[in-house]
Amino acid sequence: MDLGALERDNSASRLLASAVPPVCRTQPCSLGIDEAGRGPVLGPMVYGICYCPTAQQGDLEILKVADSKTLTETQREQLFEQLNAAKDYVGWALHVLSPNFISTSMQQRAKYNLNALSHDTAIGLIQHALDLGVQVAEVFVDTVGPAEKYQEKLKRQFPGLEVTVRAKADALFPVVSAASICAKVARDRAVKNWKFVEDLEGVELDYGSGYPNDPKTKEWLAQSLDPVFGYPQFVRFSWSTAQTILESKAVPVHWDDSEDGPSPKSAQSLLSFFARKDAPTERPLHRFFHERKLETVTGL
Repeated sequence: MDLGALERDNSASRLLASAVPPVCRTQPCSLGIDEAGRGPVLGPMVYGICYCPTAQQGDLEILKVADSKTLTETQREQLFEQLNAAKDYVGWALHVLSPNFISTSMQQRAKYNLNALSHDTAIGLIQHALDLGVQVAEVFVDTVGPAEKYQEKLKRQFPGLEVTVRAKADALFPVVSAASICAKVARDRAVKNWKFVEDLEGVELDYGSGYPNDPKTKEWLAQSLDPVFGYPQFVRFSWSTAQTILESKAVPVHWDDSEDGPSPKSAQSLLSFFARKDAPTERPLHRFFHERKLETVTGL
């Protein structure tokens, strides 16, 4: 798994993928989807898919894949290396969503919540596998939001596939467990090797688990905040934990054209310069035209 591009520029999201096993282009395949890092206020969220021929799903059980949350970091790393070594029948792909992308997406004018972002990322990864020629026959997904609605959405998007969406799918289906491991290993590596482009001189890099309820994470958020420029790109500034600290410790910014409150009466809104005029305004003629008895011709 080469995270070099992400380490060089972690402000953008990245798509990583293994080579497609030739057998996956000729035989019906099962594909699992899961994510890692949905809840933390720090670092990227990673969506992962793992696929193999349906007839060889039992081989994943032999590898003893399991829900990544039940495994230690060492166990996850070992299992990922085993999955990577089984490249004659196992393939994977990962979409690493940067903290910057997550926050800017969620705070754009048109509402785009985390569930919608997750659904679109999963759909994109399924389509990515199909575009690569993987003969996907069935898809197993760990749900985000109501399972039935999510399943219907995926079936409308991919009517030719058998889709199963379940809560705790990473503990029920080996191919989802494998996707969970791939996603978690990628996130752990990205967080561990994160390169801060900001000057954090004097700020400890021990930020705890990254979850909002972790006291160590909260303390790090308060220390790393610049009162003018805000947080490093490592922080999902759209999370309520980060927003609360921003509101209490950062310099307030007032926008005259904000829709939330009225502008001072003496201040002319910037938007007024772009307002459409109901009728053209007549401008007085320059004295050059008056002295020479010149008039505007409207017809010939």
